[in-house]
Amino acid sequence: MSSIKIAGATVNQTPLDWSGNLKRIIQAIEEAKKQDVEILCLPELAITGYGSEDLFLSYWYPKKAIAQLELLLPHCQGITVAVGLPVRIQDKVYNCVAVIEDGFLKGFVAKQFMAIDGVHYEFRWFTPWQANEVVELEFQNQQVPFGDLTFYHKDVHYGFEICEDAWRGKLRPGYRLCERKVDLIFNPSASHFAMGKTQLRKELLEESSSIFDCYYCYANLLGNEAGRMIFDGEILLAKSGKLISRNKLLSFQDFQVKSFYLESTTQDLAAINSKNEEFVQASALALFDYMRKSRSTGFVLSLSGGADSSSIAILVAEMVKRGIDELGLETFCEKAGIKNIPTSSNPEKELMKQILTTAYQGTKNSSDETFSSAETLAQSIGATFYHWEIDEEVKSYTAKIEKAIGRKLTWEKDDITLQNIQARTRSPIIWMLANINNALLLSTSNRSEGDVGYATMDGDTSGSISPIAAVDKYFILNWLSWAEKNLERPGLAKVNSLQPTAELRPLERTQTDEKDLMPYAIIVEIEKLAIRDRRSPLDIYLILSEELKLEPDTLKGYIKKFFQLWSRNQWKRERLAPSFHLDEFNVDPKTWYRFPILSGGFAEELAQLDQL
Repeated sequence: MSSIKIAGATVNQTPLDWSGNLKRIIQAIEEAKKQDVEILCLPELAITGYGSEDLFLSYWYPKKAIAQLELLLPHCQGITVAVGLPVRIQDKVYNCVAVIEDGFLKGFVAKQFMAIDGVHYEFRWFTPWQANEVVELEFQNQQVPFGDLTFYHKDVHYGFEICEDAWRGKLRPGYRLCERKVDLIFNPSASHFAMGKTQLRKELLEESSSIFDCYYCYANLLGNEAGRMIFDGEILLAKSGKLISRNKLLSFQDFQVKSFYLESTTQDLAAINSKNEEFVQASALALFDYMRKSRSTGFVLSLSGGADSSSIAILVAEMVKRGIDELGLETFCEKAGIKNIPTSSNPEKELMKQILTTAYQGTKNSSDETFSSAETLAQSIGATFYHWEIDEEVKSYTAKIEKAIGRKLTWEKDDITLQNIQARTRSPIIWMLANINNALLLSTSNRSEGDVGYATMDGDTSGSISPIAAVDKYFILNWLSWAEKNLERPGLAKVNSLQPTAELRPLERTQTDEKDLMPYAIIVEIEKLAIRDRRSPLDIYLILSEELKLEPDTLKGYIKKFFQLWSRNQWKRERLAPSFHLDEFNVDPKTWYRFPILSGGFAEELAQLDQL
């Protein structure tokens, strides 16, 4: 077999950005030609973007994708290019890869298995193709093969598994490709980012290249394409059970091309980052893409001085820092739509003043420590910082309702009401600031709060986007300690010295989050089993009673509280601002976990705990 040069390419696409999507594909092809690449593999659905949702169901959308493919042909002279797009045949839509050789379409390979778990709902849009089936499809007045195909380039025999195809064990197309004696399998993918997932892909490629005795090349989409899912742009090559090439993930570039020779030697193998580093890089890129694709000028954040809002402030700061480092100042500003390019000696802080506006909204229940924490952090990263009190507005609302109902509100009788009015009073004015700035309001809810509804609707949940809603509070607390040292963010020192608290009750009541709920570390263990693994309350008790050193009644109490609050607060999760999918699971009913708004609340299942 010839030692030819092949490449994987990743592109940062956007649904309905037809000219932009085509431009980035063409740029990737031109770069591949410069690197003397003979076969280039672009990601799944690269022409349209994976996140096109119900647009795939329309008749005109796949038809336009075919028209874009026709525009691509002249740019494929002297190279073979594989590119993903939807193809409609009568009333069915197929998820396909078009193979273009020297400017001519050689055929379409159709995906055989649909991703239907977690954040993926492909069966809603696409029909799986049958193994070994090939038909003919008219393209530019000629018949081209369509279906389960393989191809030759010189003496290299190659085929495709499209994303989910590779994750179906003994049913996967790779086994049939092996029987056809292919030398090379390409996997064009739209595989969502999750912390730690790259290790799973590494294992998949190493196993695949060993079992099928071939080279295995993987190319994934890049960036925050459509709002929630993030793609990491991973490009991999494996042979004989060994990963031999890997690119650096989560780039701020529009595209990347990673080329390699079909030789069983290590070729530029990037390291796998820690979960903490993956979190900040993915979040930074997702925020950058969300900001520029929504045509917003920046972000507004109600900065309380606590862990959640402070972590988001750091993520925005890292977005600016990493974007400038990779793209350069002028390109970063151009992509972000920033007209006033900094000229000072510290462009990063100058940009932060433009991009991130923060406000500390204090009450008589707020402490000097949280104010100092918020102010110090904002100053350390260069964000604009405002400070005002909302007691007058809270007092006005409270007086009106007291007059209406004919009695005074008290903490003994009206605890939740008096807490919530403070959180809700903060919302209108911070929204005003976002409107004035034409900026995105950042919501500060985390996944642990989403689990148990420990959030005020139209209060701290207010926002255009909720960057950390898919990660748990225990992770956030540990990540902040890591970030202070490893990201050199000394402004986090005061944040990390504080115990998490909503500061909605009078200070003498010493309110803390964990006192209101349970230890965050316990919430994480329960939610993993309940939500990720879909275990019953009884199963969870039996498992955790072996793993945690807790009194039986205490553990039962925590489990009951979790499931009761979970069931009661589904309506809140339905209304949370869009969030990034960052971890192995999330609680967003629009992407990962659906649950009835009204239910029996696990009453019988929780009663079983009392029988133990």
